[in-house]
Amino acid sequence: MNRRDAREYALQRLFQAEFAGDDTIPLPEGLQIGSLANSDLKKFAEDLATGTLDHLGEIDAIIQKAADNWELGRMAVVDRNILRCATYELAFRPDIPPAVTINEALEIAKKYSSLDAVPFINGLLDKIAHTIDKG
Repeated sequence: MNRRDAREYALQRLFQAEFAGDDTIPLPEGLQIGSLANSDLKKFAEDLATGTLDHLGEIDAIIQKAADNWELGRMAVVDRNILRCATYELAFRPDIPPAVTINEALEIAKKYSSLDAVPFINGLLDKIAHTIDKG
């Protein structure tokens, strides 16, 4: 398991929380399996999911501002939650370089969304990264 796997688990939790209307849903059980290193990855995944949910209003406002003529509610659920999680990293995790966050989000989008979503997500995250001061 690696950090991308942790990001995918966080995305799954955000997706579940949105559909269930319940942000207390635990991470998928698969994250429990493995070595001691997985405890760090579990903590990272949990931070991404809970941090995103805790700052959802602020994150959605950042995305909406960058998305000029797109309403957040009209975006595909997967794309919206990839954007939310990556925006959380960009805004609240100064330990993660923006280029890493964007690249990871694009790789996850390639796996879980359509190829058409990749340039859309890339453009929005690039715009967001340039407006956030991680100082």
